[in-house]
Amino acid sequence: MTEKKSKGARAKLRQHFLANIGRMMDSDELRDVAGGISEWARRVRELRTEEGYQILTHNDRSDLKPGQYLLLDAKPIPAFERAISKEVRAFVLDRNGFTCQMCGAVAGEPHPYDETRKTRLHIGHIIDKSQGGTDDAGNLRAICSVCNEGASNLTLERPSSQKLLAQVRRATGFDQVELLKWLIQKFPKQAAEITQEKKP
Repeated sequence: MTEKKSKGARAKLRQHFLANIGRMMDSDELRDVAGGISEWARRVRELRTEEGYQILTHNDRSDLKPGQYLLLDAKPIPAFERAISKEVRAFVLDRNGFTCQMCGAVAGEPHPYDETRKTRLHIGHIIDKSQGGTDDAGNLRAICSVCNEGASNLTLERPSSQKLLAQVRRATGFDQVELLKWLIQKFPKQAAEITQEKKP
């Protein structure tokens, strides 16, 4: 396939998605829009990864079936977020436990504030680029799509241990035990050290 034909198919798909924001489209429709080319799905991926359009699939929302697509918003994700290397992205996601640092939603699980959507994580800036923030890993955090949609230029402080303890004390006994299990799994070395300190 020539580069010109490839760009033409992508432009057609972009125009079609933008004309149908919020409407579910299936693979047959998108293949036809792209001119019947076999690599139409790659052009859709390029709209997501290279141009930043939030095109959702069944991996993002439980109400979408395989082969169904939906453009969430006409506004693409900013280019600077997409420019972050795969290595830095993987490091930040792993460091943050594949968990949104604003709401606590876990990648791949139904989102706690919108159960029709699976949690999809992005990389966000702690101090926004427009406020002088950098692309260094220390200024990056995992943030889910739901929080990302409402977090433009918003910088939230992490809760202190005192605030976290206040919330944990208000939780049910079951939820406190679930939290304890998660903490032991996340920090096995520290949990073992604490257990050893408690022994006579």
